Amino acid sequence: MAESIRDRLSDVRRSFHRYPEPAWREFYTTHRLVEEIRGIGVDELAVGTDVYDSDERMAVPDADEVEEWQGRALERGADPDLLEKIDGGNTGVVAVLDRGSGPVVGLRVDIDGLFIEESSADDHAPADAGFRSEREGTMHACGHDAHMTWGLATLEAIAESDFDGKFVAFFQPAEEVSGGGHPMAESRFADDLDYLFAVHVGLDHPTGEVVAGIERPLAMSHVDVTFEGTTAHAGKAPQDGDNAMQALGTAIQNAYAIPRHEDGMTRVNLGWAEAGTSSNVIADFAHVEAEVRGETTELMEYMQSRLDRTLETAAEMHGCDVDIDVRSKSPRADSDPELAEVVADVARDVEGVETVLPSADFGASEDATFLMERVQEDGGLATYLIVGTDHPTSHHTPTFDVDERSLPIGVDVLVESILAVADDGP
Repeated sequence: MAESIRDRLSDVRRSFHRYPEPAWREFYTTHRLVEEIRGIGVDELAVGTDVYDSDERMAVPDADEVEEWQGRALERGADPDLLEKIDGGNTGVVAVLDRGSGPVVGLRVDIDGLFIEESSADDHAPADAGFRSEREGTMHACGHDAHMTWGLATLEAIAESDFDGKFVAFFQPAEEVSGGGHPMAESRFADDLDYLFAVHVGLDHPTGEVVAGIERPLAMSHVDVTFEGTTAHAGKAPQDGDNAMQALGTAIQNAYAIPRHEDGMTRVNLGWAEAGTSSNVIADFAHVEAEVRGETTELMEYMQSRLDRTLETAAEMHGCDVDIDVRSKSPRADSDPELAEVVADVARDVEGVETVLPSADFGASEDATFLMERVQEDGGLATYLIVGTDHPTSHHTPTFDVDERSLPIGVDVLVESILAVADDGP
C-alpha cells in the first residue's frame, strides 16, 4: 500500500515546489496531481474539457508558449495520454467523492507558479535542502505548492472517513492571472454546492494563526493595451508621425490621476510597458499591461471605465488608435460568517493552532471569488480561510518559503471543518 499523503506532507509539497509551472501551462503539475488522486481512489476524476469549457478561460497565453511547456512536461515523464486530454493548456483537475445523501461540499486550491527566479542563496531553505525550483525563471512564490498538498491530503482523509455527502476538490489552474476561477465556477462541478472552502497559506499571518474567513478582497481587472500610430523619421520628418510612445506616456501620467471614489478603496497600476524600435524613428506602437482594483465589484468597474476613457483620450490626443483587451477579472465575494464560525470552532481544537481570528481584511484579489459568488448566489455558504505560516520574506519574492509546520495544521483544519458541516451544518 502506498504511503499516506498525510505521512509525507513535506515530500509532496517539495515535489511540487521543484517544478513550478505558470498559468495554463501546468502540465506536469496536473500529471502529478492525477497520479496522487488515482492512488487515493475517487468516484470521479476529471481533467481537460471534462472539467470546464475551454472558451471560458481567461488570460490564456499564446499557443506556441503553451505547446513549449507541454513538451517540457512530456520530456519530464508526464503521461502522454493525459497530456493529450489537457492539450492546449486545459490544465487542472477536479476529483469527486460521492459518499451518501448529505451535503455537497467543495474545496478549492490553486496550482500555478510565478515567473520569478528563485533565490539560490545558502540561507534560502529550498536551495539549502535541495528542493529549489528546477525550472529557471519560474517559482512557487505564493505557496500554491502547499495548497496542492493540503488539497490532496484533505481528499485522502475525507475518502477514508465516514463522510456522508458529496465532496468536490477543485485543483484550479491560472489563479495568478485570475484566469481559472471563472471556468471552474461555470462548470457542472460547481452545481448544487452547499458549502465551499477556499484556503491560502501565510499572507503575513504567522505559523499557528488561522483566519476563519477573509473579508473585503478587492475586485480586479487586468487589461492589455496596444497603441498604434504612424512611423516617421524622427529627424527628417517628425511631423509625419503619430507617436504611440507619446500616447503611452500621456496615458500613464493621466491614469494615476483618476479620481478615487468616496464609496471605498480603488487602485490602478500600469506595471509593464514597451514602445518603439529605435531612437531615430517615431514609435508607431506601444504596449502596456495594466490593472484596476476596487473594494467592491462596482468600484472596480468604475475604475475600469475611467481607465478606458483615459486610454482612449490619450490615443486621440496623439492621433493614434488604441485596443483595450480585458484579459481577466474577478469579483468581490466575502466569506459567510456562519461558515467561518465553523472553521473558527474547529481550529481552536487543532494541534499547533495558537490564535484564531474570526475574520480579517484580505486587501488583495483572488479569483476563488468566482466560485464563492456562484455558491452564494445558489443559496450556499462559502469561506476563504488563511492558515498562517512563518515566511521569511513576502509572497511573490525570490526568497519566499513556507514553514512546513503549517502543513499538518492546514490539513486538520480543512478536514475537520468539512466533516463538521457534513455532520451538523453551520
